[in-house]
Amino acid sequence: QVRLIDAGFIWTEPHSKRLKLKLTVQKEVINGTVLQQVFVVEFLVQSQMCEDCHRIEAKDFWKAVVQVRQKTLHKKTFYYLEQLILKHRLHQNTLRIKEIHDGLDFYYSSKQQAQKMVDFLQCTVPSRSKSSQRLISHDIHSNVYNYKSTFSVEIVPICKDNIVCLSPKLAQSLGNMSQICVCFRVTSTVHLIDPCTLQIAEVDGNTYWRHPFNSLFHPKQLEEFIIMDINRVQEKKKAAGAGPRSNKHTLAEAWVRKTSELDTDHQYFCCTHLGHILNPGDLVLGSVLFLGFFVLTVNPCCFALQVLIKKSYDRTKRQRRRNWKLRELERDREGADTDDERQYQDFLEDLEEDETIRKNVNIYRNADIPVESDTDDDGAPRISLAEMLEDLHISEDATGGEGANM
Repeated sequence: QVRLIDAGFIWTEPHSKRLKLKLTVQKEVINGTVLQQVFVVEFLVQSQMCEDCHRIEAKDFWKAVVQVRQKTLHKKTFYYLEQLILKHRLHQNTLRIKEIHDGLDFYYSSKQQAQKMVDFLQCTVPSRSKSSQRLISHDIHSNVYNYKSTFSVEIVPICKDNIVCLSPKLAQSLGNMSQICVCFRVTSTVHLIDPCTLQIAEVDGNTYWRHPFNSLFHPKQLEEFIIMDINRVQEKKKAAGAGPRSNKHTLAEAWVRKTSELDTDHQYFCCTHLGHILNPGDLVLGSVLFLGFFVLTVNPCCFALQVLIKKSYDRTKRQRRRNWKLRELERDREGADTDDERQYQDFLEDLEEDETIRKNVNIYRNADIPVESDTDDDGAPRISLAEMLEDLHISEDATGGEGANM
């Protein structure tokens, strides 16, 4: 046995991964004689990951995958779903998130974590799911089996601002609703409105798969119109067995003209559910589903079965003054679509226009964009500062340690 007298570190390069320790020891030998010795002990630091971290870093090790798909041309529902996943932190247990053309793939290290994601999706978006598993290996001596599980989740192929045509049986079950409706919101159900009567209805995933319906027009096919004249009208008397009506919309009759046909006398007459926000001279997006021609005095006019979908604002000005932002999932992308940015801007505009959707999304203040005064308001919907959260950034402080900046 020896006695430790002194110990101290010897400086080494920080990147060398070596620790040198100078030790001084003493020991009593024959007849009270004491011997002292100084020597250097060198330690080598070797990096090593635990088993769980090694599997996550490999990225190709997974036992369950959730494949989320939606067969539609617009990704509004996916952008909304992404914000729900971020808010509830459902992405923390994923090994990898991969984006493909019509959906997302979530990879997990256990089947239980994947099942949790599937349950979350079925509660937040109208969808249906099915599962399968493939045997990877098994041990006949210990009776241990290893499977890879695949969960396929299909979201209803209906997005906001789609014009849909319901089957007669489904329309009757929804309170004798008109077959031609507009989808004005998608949450855990598809929210529909009849633009001619303001009757509303909700279709969940199970109802949709029993009575499927398709979109007649999607947002990319909408045309721009200008309001020539508009008159608010009283709601029509409810028919027997009719469903509830919207209290946030106003029924109106409007004369409109396509902006591409301003040099002509062609006008369209239609009923709309946007009477609470439209005025003469406003621009609006819509589609002409059915035409019937008639003549008033000299100018030929057209009657449209349904045409107006949403009010149009100056997109460039809205982007410039948008003083808020959203977070995004970290994911692998197969290829960037040139139309993705436009679709994302459409989703941001939907958040500004729909307060109900904003309640389910975390919106963060963008300090790089100054707050404009109310005198610069052109009527476009805006998100108030009270609805925004302060974004937290982790950076180094003056002492070289981590500090939090708001």
